[in-house]
This record gives sequence, C-alpha cells and structure tokens, in this order.
Amino acid sequence: MFVVELSLKLSPMPVSVQRKELDAAMGLYGEIKGAMESGHPKLLELSCEKAEEKKVCLLSSEVVAVQIYEKSAMGAGAKRPGFSIDG
Repeated sequence: MFVVELSLKLSPMPVSVQRKELDAAMGLYGEIKGAMESGHPKLLELSCEKAEEKKVCLLSSEVVAVQIYEKSAMGAGAKRPGFSIDG
C-alpha cells in the first residue's frame, strides 16, 4: 500500500490518499505535480481506492508539497516519511 500525501497552505494536517500499486501512486503524484507546475489553479478530485464514495476536492494552488511513501514503512521504530537531516 502506498500513500500520496499533500501538504496544504495554512493547514497543519496533510491530506492523504492510498493506492494499492506503486504505478497508481506515481501516476497520481505526477498528476498533482503537473497541476502545481502549471501555475493555473485547477480542481483536483482525489478518491479512495477501497471506498470510492470517499472523495475530496482541492485547489491545486493550495498544495505546497506532495510525497509518496509505502504504508508498511510506518511500522514500529520506522522513521516518519519525508526527508530529515538525521540521516
């Protein structure tokens, strides 16, 4: 299971969606990155693969960061996803 996590302007909590396959997660990452690069606000509708009725829609201009990580990496003793200077 892979998590695509978005950080939003003025929001302390990230928005995240899960994808079963890495290819699907990478595709969504690319779509979000492209919307951020375009410079033109675009609505992004994200849905859950497991429960398709769960959806969230957000404005691409409000996204400040996007990352992908494998959910199993969050096991006991694992470091938080993202980058750190702790090496």
